[in-house]
Amino acid sequence: MPQDSAAKAGGTIIIKRIKKGGHDAHGGAWKIAYADFVTAMMAFFLLLWLLNSVTQEQLEGISNYFAPAAPAATTSGAGGVLGGQTVTVDGSQASAKSAPSVSLALPPPRSGLGGDDSQTPKSEAEKEDDPAKVSEEAMKKKEEEQFEKAKDELRQALQGIPQAAVLAKSLLVDNTPEGLRIQLVDQEGFPMFQSGGAELMPRARELLQMVAKVIDTLPQKIAISGHTDGVPFGRGTAYGNWELSSDRANSTRRTLLDMGVPIARIDRVVGKADTEPLLKEDPNNARNRRLSVILLRATGEGGGTGGGAAELGNGKGAPKADDAPARRIDITGRGAKK
Repeated sequence: MPQDSAAKAGGTIIIKRIKKGGHDAHGGAWKIAYADFVTAMMAFFLLLWLLNSVTQEQLEGISNYFAPAAPAATTSGAGGVLGGQTVTVDGSQASAKSAPSVSLALPPPRSGLGGDDSQTPKSEAEKEDDPAKVSEEAMKKKEEEQFEKAKDELRQALQGIPQAAVLAKSLLVDNTPEGLRIQLVDQEGFPMFQSGGAELMPRARELLQMVAKVIDTLPQKIAISGHTDGVPFGRGTAYGNWELSSDRANSTRRTLLDMGVPIARIDRVVGKADTEPLLKEDPNNARNRRLSVILLRATGEGGGTGGGAAELGNGKGAPKADDAPARRIDITGRGAKK
């Protein structure tokens, strides 16, 4: 062999061995450093939150609590536990150099309320003592009493006229969020208007006259709206439920003005066609054809008008119907019925 022959010849044999090794294993020191960093950041943001959660007075109390007291320069005991004073009798060796200690009871912090205490919500007792709130509650109570009285007056007025039982079914009175709503409702064979027209029937005028007397005793403004059923007009005509309901509402406005209701009491006149049926399950029912007169909440100033409707028929103080346009008539294009 070549190696054996070289050894016999006295030569030097060099053998190179290459060691293949992996990288040194990483330690976990970086994890500890990162955990310390996260902990420090958490403590920092917790400190910021606490500083924002307490008032200025509480911060001053904390500052005084941690303020170091100046040590006494003498050995008389002025800087000791009792500060130069006895338990029972005032001592005479109190040091003038030591800072007086301050004891301050700190209330628990409230999250999100920094600065002064002016942002503290009012208690229920303070809310009840608020003059504006008390006045508003008194006004609402007075208005509810007025509406209840108006209901009673309408019931009594119905009992004193012929055909009271029939007319009572055509007069609906209810208390709504918008105000006291008085509705004149059609019945089968007992309509409030001429068929397809805006002229009031005599029985409707009789009911409307009672309504005008009640309106005259109350201070609220009124809103008038006309409603139809879902039966459409015949084809080939541009006149539909929107026009008809608006004309009937405006006809009611003119009639109330003739009966002595001041024009200043009219807030709005609206035609709603068949969009708000009284009987939603039966849109073509005759009772869906109706007029609504609403005494609007929070619109009354002072008492009633004190004269218009109580003097029906004499024309005193009643403005001309043709000279008193409605403040607003809403007609928004859709065609339908009667």
